[in-house]
Amino acid sequence: MTEVQQAPASGLVPQAGQLAPDFELLNQYGEPVRLADFRGRTVVVVFFPFAFSGICTGELCEIRDNIAAFKDSNAAVLAISVDSKFVQRAYAEHEQFGFELLADFWPHGAVAQKYGIFDEASGMALRGTFIIDDAGIIRYVVVNPRGQARDFSEYRRALSSLADQ
Repeated sequence: MTEVQQAPASGLVPQAGQLAPDFELLNQYGEPVRLADFRGRTVVVVFFPFAFSGICTGELCEIRDNIAAFKDSNAAVLAISVDSKFVQRAYAEHEQFGFELLADFWPHGAVAQKYGIFDEASGMALRGTFIIDDAGIIRYVVVNPRGQARDFSEYRRALSSLADQ
């Protein structure tokens, strides 16, 4: 799949065709979640700036409301921000998210840095989306500019394209 990058990031953003950097973070329940454990399955990694913020909530609620599109593609959703696991849990419960929210809290933004999308000035992750195939290879990348929500139709297009390969 063709890589799409809509905004410059703070570091080197992994490109489509590269092995996705592995990571292990705690989810909203304090359980460790490791990217490598999802081998054999498509993973949609969604970095978002902060829990409970307007655009982020809109984006994640759109995923929640359309989770069947991901399940139909056998894709797991991992949403990551620099918030703590406690904030992630309150956010997940408040919005009734049925997918993993991961805390890139300490060291602060370390995974976002690995993916080249940590904004040092604001201490947050940019809106980066990485679709990773069942072999751990990045197939789709987009980094949205500040203040610009993701286009949900892009998820559908990217997942459909991956299924056609």
